[in-house]
Amino acid sequence: MARIAGVDLPKNKRMEIALTYIYGIGRTTAQKILEKAGVDANVKTDNLADAEITAIRNIIDKDHKVEGDLRREVSMDLKRLMDLGTYRGLRHRKGLPVRGQRSHTNARTRKGPRRAIAGKKK
Repeated sequence: MARIAGVDLPKNKRMEIALTYIYGIGRTTAQKILEKAGVDANVKTDNLADAEITAIRNIIDKDHKVEGDLRREVSMDLKRLMDLGTYRGLRHRKGLPVRGQRSHTNARTRKGPRRAIAGKKK
């Protein structure tokens, strides 16, 4: 089993897909990493040589911010917005949609389940 950036890649999957299990790497980035490492995108994770795993690991460590570092950076960005009191920061703090979506009737994913208002119905 290949372990890259602290993540165990799934067995018997194409490398292009398996790399997306790492936080911060999507399909396009995975394709670019494999191309730079000289690894075929269609090869399964089980059939990777140790040299290929090392090449992929080196490229990710050198060029990309992934997993813990990326999560920390994102959370610090959100914390900065909240501390400054920006509109986006206030929306994050209240748990409402941040990017201008309608929130009067929708946004249940972000707001959570409906809560009954006491004394509303007569």
